[in-house]
Amino acid sequence: MAKDTMAVVDHLDWKSPRQLHVVGVSMGGMIAQELALKIPERIASLTLASTAARLVNTVLGILGEPQKPNQHDRSIPKSPDDQLNDMKDRMFSESWLQAPDDYGGFPTNSDRISAMELEKRQDVEGFTRRGFICQAIAAGWHHKSPEQLRELADKVGRQRIQILHGTVDKMITVPHGETLARELGEQEGVTKIIVQGRGHVLHFEEREMYNKALESMMEKVEKLR
Repeated sequence: MAKDTMAVVDHLDWKSPRQLHVVGVSMGGMIAQELALKIPERIASLTLASTAARLVNTVLGILGEPQKPNQHDRSIPKSPDDQLNDMKDRMFSESWLQAPDDYGGFPTNSDRISAMELEKRQDVEGFTRRGFICQAIAAGWHHKSPEQLRELADKVGRQRIQILHGTVDKMITVPHGETLARELGEQEGVTKIIVQGRGHVLHFEEREMYNKALESMMEKVEKLR
């Protein structure tokens, strides 16, 4: 998938040094790491949100969900309502879900996410079970060693990298973000933003903060030219 991304930016002729502002969320953050290792000289800034260098054994589940006493219940078929509630629990903080929806006109954020998920499931060609399984496998196999992260940071530049992670992320837990920041070089210039009480999808839960973090990084690296 990093090669696919390279093909797109090459087709657009975005080939100049320090031209690309790369933002990767979750598995997208894993792809962004691969991309940055392949073309580090073209990266202007690199934002890695809710992602990991590798999934470690402190979590259990296909995408890193914390172990629960009823983990075996995954083998039991669930009703559509239970499936939706399980998805929302893993992806979002409870406080955000119960807050009024100020974006889509639904009573709560939870209602909007349910509507979006149900609409997505109607697209049986665009969102297939096979695609979900392949994504889960790819995320599980992603592995960047501390040595590879140091190489990435050396070549891209630590001042150009930032890590964002929510403390109640149940998909890829916050220790993954802490590890990623540490191994990339938090003490040497990498920016780390840990968002208290927020889940996996920070660009939904903290839209203004998220956009401000991106804008600030882009303004910062422009001064490095």
